[in-house]
Amino acid sequence: MAQSDEAALTQPEPVIAELTLKRALGPTSLIMIGIGSIVGAGIFVYAGHAAAANAGPAVLISFTIAGFGCLFAGLCYAEFASMIPESGSSYTYAYATMGRFMAWFIGWNMVLEYGVSASGVAAGWSGYFLSFLQHMGIAFPAAFANAPLEGHGIGDLHLTGAIINLPAVVLIVALTALLVVGVRETARFNNAMVLLKVGIVLMLILFGLPYVTAAHFTPFIPPNTGQLGHFGISGIFAGAAIAFFAFIGFEAVSVSASECKNPQRDLPIGILGSLAACTVLYILIAVVLIGITDWRTLDVPDPMSFAVSKVAGLKWLVQYVNIAAMAGLGTVVFTSLYGQTRVFYSMARDGFLPPAFSAVHKTFHTPHRGTIIVGVVAALLAAIFPFDVLADLVSIGTLLAFIAVCTGIMILRITTPKAPRSFRTPFVWLVAPAGIGVCGVMMFFLSDGTKWRLAIWTAIGLVIYSVYGVWHAAPWKWKVSNGE
Repeated sequence: MAQSDEAALTQPEPVIAELTLKRALGPTSLIMIGIGSIVGAGIFVYAGHAAAANAGPAVLISFTIAGFGCLFAGLCYAEFASMIPESGSSYTYAYATMGRFMAWFIGWNMVLEYGVSASGVAAGWSGYFLSFLQHMGIAFPAAFANAPLEGHGIGDLHLTGAIINLPAVVLIVALTALLVVGVRETARFNNAMVLLKVGIVLMLILFGLPYVTAAHFTPFIPPNTGQLGHFGISGIFAGAAIAFFAFIGFEAVSVSASECKNPQRDLPIGILGSLAACTVLYILIAVVLIGITDWRTLDVPDPMSFAVSKVAGLKWLVQYVNIAAMAGLGTVVFTSLYGQTRVFYSMARDGFLPPAFSAVHKTFHTPHRGTIIVGVVAALLAAIFPFDVLADLVSIGTLLAFIAVCTGIMILRITTPKAPRSFRTPFVWLVAPAGIGVCGVMMFFLSDGTKWRLAIWTAIGLVIYSVYGVWHAAPWKWKVSNGE
């Protein structure tokens, strides 16, 4: 029989498939998951830090650059998601286009994006929680509210005298329990938290805009201090590398493919919808943050609350900001834990990790064992480490994943040009290289220490791959099928 002109990217039935994840998510839940992951540490912490340390008022340009980098990558993600409706996000996409080794390489570095991020953001959530208690007149023992280690890098860690960051641990344990119970129930909780924090952010924008002062935006681009990344043009790009962390949550949408009702249609909507909504919110909130106070004073743990507290007419908003921050950072922890468990679920199904990570609960239809393991490890990290120790690693691991996705979509356009695509990346030969370029530039402006730590982390992953993954991995499952 004659072969059809239509080529399709297909895979055989999964090897471990007696129980599957429950398809319970529609486009609204997916957009909420994306917004839940995006609106968090970036809007409540990093906007102020990037302005004070790198870009000044030009942090608005930094956010725009970071947003474009994520837009380019997001368009590539959307096409992949419409073609390969499988959990695993960039790990799965790398597997389909570049083979097992690159799949492992990307999957291992995605731990930096999800697992490490969950722990660090939980530590940040703890700070706003304590501020909330303080405004309520409740004292919490400092020894049980802070990390016992602190420092700006792996090499300069030192003891703080604290015992454990207990609020961060309790948050992760509670969210892990919700994830075990079921994705629909957890999605409902996430939706409620997203509505709460977005509502308060909109309230802050509405009441804050009248207090914006033009003088706070002068000079818009402060002169460079003579050091790369400290103001001037290089400071804008350094600020973009920091602001990038504020956008990376949209990728969490793509890890939920196996739990979508209609993944080919809903995933692109979820990815691009959440990214567009959050870009608008970020630009507006950055205008308010810079416009109501001196940007030089914003390098503090809670810049949003700090800025609002300095304006007499806005002081009543401080406690609302604390609530929004707790809801915002809490949903980021949720989506990070969710993303990590689903990436490990996909890797275990492919044999790269032990089967425990792909075991599905008979009643809840969730990867319960993997979720518990990830939750325990994340809680331990949150108990002892502050976020700033590993924050840059989160960014560089994610940037690497984005570059892989942009590269992979170009490979698929060559190898399977006629494969069915319910969404096609527009101007792919401009968008994909632009995504690689913008993400590459942001990686360049991260610190040398971060790049070395990425190399060490990758080396550890290669050892695990050599000892376990390469011997247990299932045969490469993706193939081009030309139907007869």
